[in-house]
Amino acid sequence: MIYDVSSLAVIIFIVFVALVLLLSFYFAGKTKTSSGYFAAGGTIHWGVNGIAFAGDYLSAASFLGIAGMIAFAGYDGFLYSIGFLAGWVVALFVVAEPMKRMGTFTFTDALDHKYNSRSIKFTAAVSTLVVSIFYLIPQMVGAGDLVVPILGLPHWAGVVIVGSVVIFIVATAGMTSTTYVQFLKGGLLIIFSVVLTFYILRKGLETDPNPEHHHYVSLGVTNNPFGEIILEDDSQYVIKEGISTGNDRFYLLENEGISNWFHLVENEEGMFLNEMLTIVTDAEGNILYNGAPRTERLFYQVGHVSRVISDGEEVESSGPSNPFNFLTRIEDSEIVRYIRTSFDFGDSSVVAWYPEITSGTDIMKPGLFYRLEGASLMEKLNFVSLMLALFLGTAALPHILIRYYTVPSPRDARKSTIVAIAAIGSFYILTLYMGLGAMVNGVLDMESSNMSAPLLARSFGLGIFAMISAVAFATVLGTVSGLIVASSGAIAHDLVDKFFKVKMEDRVKVRAGKIAAFVVGTLGIIIGILLRGMNVSFLVGLAFAVAASANLPAIIMILFWDKTTGRGVSASIVMGIVSSVLLILLSPSLFERYGLAREAALFPMDNPGIVSIPLSFLTLILVSLYTRKRVKQ
Repeated sequence: MIYDVSSLAVIIFIVFVALVLLLSFYFAGKTKTSSGYFAAGGTIHWGVNGIAFAGDYLSAASFLGIAGMIAFAGYDGFLYSIGFLAGWVVALFVVAEPMKRMGTFTFTDALDHKYNSRSIKFTAAVSTLVVSIFYLIPQMVGAGDLVVPILGLPHWAGVVIVGSVVIFIVATAGMTSTTYVQFLKGGLLIIFSVVLTFYILRKGLETDPNPEHHHYVSLGVTNNPFGEIILEDDSQYVIKEGISTGNDRFYLLENEGISNWFHLVENEEGMFLNEMLTIVTDAEGNILYNGAPRTERLFYQVGHVSRVISDGEEVESSGPSNPFNFLTRIEDSEIVRYIRTSFDFGDSSVVAWYPEITSGTDIMKPGLFYRLEGASLMEKLNFVSLMLALFLGTAALPHILIRYYTVPSPRDARKSTIVAIAAIGSFYILTLYMGLGAMVNGVLDMESSNMSAPLLARSFGLGIFAMISAVAFATVLGTVSGLIVASSGAIAHDLVDKFFKVKMEDRVKVRAGKIAAFVVGTLGIIIGILLRGMNVSFLVGLAFAVAASANLPAIIMILFWDKTTGRGVSASIVMGIVSSVLLILLSPSLFERYGLAREAALFPMDNPGIVSIPLSFLTLILVSLYTRKRVKQ
């Protein structure tokens, strides 16, 4: 996509980053002990902690990924919101108060509080690192996407900027500065999401939301008896080539020296060639956007309503809507979605998106991304596996669990969880409007679904775009900060101090945590650059699956099964990590990333939770029973 850099957005972005750095400088002088560095000294007010919970949890996946998923797949994207929020029920009723009572600094402290087991110290620390890195990846991918329209920099530069700023935040003041960055970011994210939703409702639905954008050509054609495509009279296009992939047929047409691909569509009104969005790489490695060099600026944001129904009548514009009739009007109307395809033709590699009219009814029910009607057994199991991971993963995320150590008491832990649920629930309702607003307002970047919400804001003016972009960047900063604090605690406190028994003075432990923050942050930068382009919600779903597999069985069984042993806990964590990560690496989406066919994947589902979570529970039970029996003998 081609972006124009906004000076206002750059200024607000720089001001926001400067404010974050000033916060870190301020709290750096107050952070002298390991308790202050890893857990903010347990002095954070429950109300502040609740909003900080929201700031930590509402990551790039929530703001960028879910809005993008809804914009491209309708209701199926909103299922992520439902799953992410439902997980807080487990956090509130199962782990909030026990985690505060059992631990001091880290997730490992809680698991090991009554065992004093070296194997738990090691496996729980490794689990914290693995889950944190899996969760870190989508934040970095989202950060790279954000700086493209804000600063006009390449994707990798955004990843490096976020990584550098976050390493500085954590390395200066640890959990204290992280908490207040998350508090600031959580509050601003909710406020500006409300503002953006207000703009969406005020505009309503229009069949031509962005008149200045390129309108794609639809050409009438006829078939001669030999099956050749003949353009109707008065057309200035010349057919150059044709290709078939599956049931689809594509034709390369030339007009005034510019060639582009068209998709053949046949309906009750006749036969048409619809122009596609295309990115073509030729034999010399040159890239053409819609048949021309990038400098010609022919590759635009797209998406609109083809037919608006308001109060039972077809109109060009519905006018302002309220939160209820906006959804009704979407359901009654018809939306133009763009479907991705790719093929090789001669020396050219083509990635293309063709328009497809979809009824609003289909948009507002499950099935566009996760097929339900006519779905295979594996497709249904994949969906169930995703929901299982989202529901169970929240209460097992190390960077979320360590927030319980920043408040003074178990009662405060529970109250901060209630505040978090209220804030997070409110935000997730707004994601539905932001995603649908992006879908119908001509702002979809086909190369990155993650940019839907910021581009939607830009369509309403540079001011709201600048603020939304800065808040989105802060969203990444806050979550990444929490992840790196959790990781540095796992390395310095759990591994170096507890497992390897390297006795350190308080200030030395803090220094070790800062070094660990630098190492983990650098690793996150590298992986974030390598995985550019993947939807961040999808990537976070994988992190939830790993967390639910590796950590949740141990937490649940320690709390509710008195036969649980230290070795059982350790074996469960190892099984959860190994099985979930291995199945992800063998999944269709990763095979596609390797350049292989999805059908060649050795594990038929993208989401491993339905297999790896029960395996982890079963391992804990069997190993605990076996080791208890050995002890009795």
